Parts: sequence; C-alpha cells; structure tokens
Amino acid sequence: MMMMFSIGSLQKMGIKVDELLRAAWLAAILPMIVASIPSFLQGTLLGFSKRGKTLKSSSLKFTVPQRFFLHFYVVAVVWTTSLLVMTWFYAYKMVPFGSDSLHFSTVASHLTGGSHIFSMHKSHVTSVEHGYRVWRSVFLLILMEIQVLRRLYETIYVFDYSPSARMHIMGYFAGLFFYTAAPLSLCSICAPEVFNFATHQVAEFIVKGRDKMLIPPISEIDWLVYVQPLTALEWSQWIGAAIFIWGWIHQRRCHAILGSLREQKERSDKYVIPCGDWFRFVSSPHYLAEIVIYGGLLFASGGSDLTIWLLFAFVVANLTIGAAETHKWYIEKFPKYPNERRAILPFVY
Repeated sequence: MMMMFSIGSLQKMGIKVDELLRAAWLAAILPMIVASIPSFLQGTLLGFSKRGKTLKSSSLKFTVPQRFFLHFYVVAVVWTTSLLVMTWFYAYKMVPFGSDSLHFSTVASHLTGGSHIFSMHKSHVTSVEHGYRVWRSVFLLILMEIQVLRRLYETIYVFDYSPSARMHIMGYFAGLFFYTAAPLSLCSICAPEVFNFATHQVAEFIVKGRDKMLIPPISEIDWLVYVQPLTALEWSQWIGAAIFIWGWIHQRRCHAILGSLREQKERSDKYVIPCGDWFRFVSSPHYLAEIVIYGGLLFASGGSDLTIWLLFAFVVANLTIGAAETHKWYIEKFPKYPNERRAILPFVY
C-alpha cells in the first residue's frame, strides 16, 4: 500500500515512473563503468561488489552476513507477487485482449476509408496495442515470479552460507534496490494505471465490503479467462520465455553444484574447483545463466522499452565485475586451475 501511494504522489508531482526507473538504473550503472577504468576510485568501487570468498578478512568493515541474501528474495517474492496480482487483475478487468481483437484490427486495416472510419480504426488499434502491452507485462512478471521463487528456495535449502561469510553493506543495499526496481521495470509501462486501479479497488472494498462488490468465491472463479489472453501474445514472448527457461535450468544446476561444494568444504575444510554443466567453460556460470535469464526477459519484452534495456545493462555490468573478481580468486587459489575457463563469457572473457 505504501508503494501505491508513493507512485500516486510521483504522478501528482509530474514524475513518470519509467523516467525515474531509467534515472535510477543509469545512476547504478555509472559506478560500475568507473570501476572498470583504472583510477584511484577503482579499488574502492570494486570492494563494494565483493562478498564471501572474494572479500578479504582485512576488509570486513561496513559488512553484513552473506546469509542476508535471504532478505533480497523475501522482498523480491512479496513485491513481484503483489505486482503480478495487481497487474493481472487490472488486465483482466480493464484491458480485455485476445485473438479476436487482434483479428479485428488486422481486417480493419484493409477496410479503412473515410477519416471517421480511420479515426475509429486508429482508436481501436491503440486500444489493442495498449492491451497487448499490459498483458505482456503480466507475462514478464510471471517469468520473474518463477525466478525469484526459485532463488528464495535455493537461499533457504541449497546454499548453506558460512557464519564467517560477509558482503559489503553497499552490495546489500544494491541487492535490495535491484529486487525492488527490476520487477517494477518489467511493468513500468502500465504501473501508474495499475496502482491507481488497485488503490481504487481497495478503497471501494473498504467502503462497500465484499458482498456489494460481487466478488465470487474462489471455487467459482473461471481461471481460464484469466489465462486465455496470454495465448494471444506474439512469438517474441514465447522465444524470450524459451531463452529464460534455458538460463533458468542451467542456473539451477550450477547452484546445486555450488551448494554441494559447500557440504564438501564443511567435511574437509578445503575449497574445491567446481566442475560440471557450464563450469566447463566459465568460472561463474551461474552469473552467465543470470544474464541469459534477463536476456530472455528483454527478448520477451519486445526490446522496445528502454527501462528494460537499462535493467539488462545493469545485470550484465554487475555480474561481469563479480565474475572477474571470482575468476581472479580461483586463479590465485588453485595453481592448476583450468586454463580454458574464462570468467563469464565462454571462449571470450
């Protein structure tokens, strides 16, 4: 509810949500660009991204336990779920969209003649395009929900963080920022109207109550009508989803490998070189898989939203820096570390 009122306040001030998000992503990317350039700031900025084994014991000032990663995914699940429910319900109630409307706009494009007819057609096409964008946002949020739910599960049941593992406080705040801004970026194109709709629905529920709002019991809801519009989306959404799932599967495998190494280290008190899956090619395949995941989201978005491009740029920049530090640590730790492995991009970097 606080976020709904915040979005509403921004609108009254004339500040657009997508413009604010773009500014935030640019502000977050800029330090990473500076950190990649040799300067007196480079060491300090790179230190913000270090955690766990790459964080030296002499740099533990302003750090928090690495198990605080759990906070990221609790925030991500609650926030993404809220956005998904609000956007999905808004799409169903206010912007019906399906194959019939798409067919109508296609036929009408060949029948427009006079200015009045053209105006009606243009209005309908605009409505169809808007409905498409809103339902595409629902689709993107569904994919994001699949991602953050798995990450929450892994943080609880797969990764057993050492009590001594730490991360910089700036990295902690960056994580909270990311999992707040990323889901919102996926639906920023319709977020203001969704929040206005949700605020109105909550106010109406408080005033009228459930019975007068004619809300049916869950057992009587026809869930198919909520899903059917998603089947009318374009091929780019489904190719993007395939890319997303490809990265999702490999990240799950790589995280399982890293989780098993933690168990081995507890028994032998020694670090082991991870092997298997994409570890054959790079030192941080889970980061590579994350880039593939968000690349899939970008593809599924149609590639026309600058906000999602900036989200993807942040993911690439952040994980590339982290992978470079991890790769450097592996080479220093293991004299016989595989020479053919790269940091994050197979055969390249």
